[in-house]
Amino acid sequence: MTTVFAVANQKGGVGKTTSSVNLAASLAATRKKVLLVDIDPQGNATTGSGVDKFETEYTIYDVLCDDVPIEQAVTATPEDSGFSLISANADLTAAEVQLLEMKSREFRLRNALARIREQYDYILVDCPPSLNMLTVNALTAADSVIVPIQCEYYALEGLTALMNTIEKIRTVLNPKLHIGGLLRTMYDPRNSLSNDVSNQLISHFGDKVYRTIIPRNVRLAEAPSHGAPVITYDPKSRGAVSYLALAGEILRREQALKNQPAAAS
Repeated sequence: MTTVFAVANQKGGVGKTTSSVNLAASLAATRKKVLLVDIDPQGNATTGSGVDKFETEYTIYDVLCDDVPIEQAVTATPEDSGFSLISANADLTAAEVQLLEMKSREFRLRNALARIREQYDYILVDCPPSLNMLTVNALTAADSVIVPIQCEYYALEGLTALMNTIEKIRTVLNPKLHIGGLLRTMYDPRNSLSNDVSNQLISHFGDKVYRTIIPRNVRLAEAPSHGAPVITYDPKSRGAVSYLALAGEILRREQALKNQPAAAS
């Protein structure tokens, strides 16, 4: 059973791409088959995975706008990363306008992924930092949303808008969509504001907040410049250990959800 995660937050700089790449690599390290889909025109998830975003024959733009079969856009990442990738680059900027003129525009990604969905255990979609048609496509295609949140004051302000968008998508386009979890990122326990925001998130969202916390970590910040997930770049770093812990927590949550119907019966 495949689970599709959208990694989304309309606020930039909260660790969406870092979380997408490193969670993909961490899930792959547990012997799961993982596909990372980059739908951010910046293409940072592509370069952070060790792939040249201008060298792949097809990108997600070709899939969404030119009806290229999605399997032709899947590319391998370096062998030690262990997951597959559908890349993105600046061409995707034009997709926002082109999608508005297309029939079933909100479902383009979901319909494309349906062709290959069952080949993977997990599909992660790295969203752009805005609530645009690309993000709507990701949320319509997803089963679950991972929301990276930097523990600072302004991060809380944008959360309400994102939650409202997710609820609208769930009501109108994708009834199965739910919040998989809120992920605290760039966390510094010495900072009283980080602790305050963390406590507020837990009081408002309870067990929707992942127990795993991603710390501020130099190795985590350095890894993208080397085109590698942090578990490849420095597997003993705090950043690598944290994302492996997150992968484990997600696997346990998924297993618990799968066991619920059996327990109820």
